Amino acid sequence: MLNIGCHLSVSKGFENMGKEALSINANTFQFFTRNPRGGKAKDLDDKDIQAFLEIAKENKFAKLLAHAPYTLNACAADESKREFAIQTFADDLRRLEAVPGNLYNFHPGSHVKQGVE
Repeated sequence: MLNIGCHLSVSKGFENMGKEALSINANTFQFFTRNPRGGKAKDLDDKDIQAFLEIAKENKFAKLLAHAPYTLNACAADESKREFAIQTFADDLRRLEAVPGNLYNFHPGSHVKQGVE
């Protein structure tokens, strides 16, 4: 079976993303876990997630791809940037338990000429 989807906005919730995917004959989608350029995450709505999970089950959705924000840099020389990345990774993984069994995409960051050590 071919799994095909697109990047959808989480701003209107999971149920809306599921319906939008179906409207374009997709059976999966990618979404940002939070603002792609920052740390703010939308509050989870259990009713919305349950409605999406029903849509996904009834329509045999493939795994979703959750995308971390671009601002994460676990390799940064700046300790506060590394801590932000660790805290965000951990929060995303906790939040993704609401829609279990999916994939998580992130960019690990750059050491920015700190050397190979």
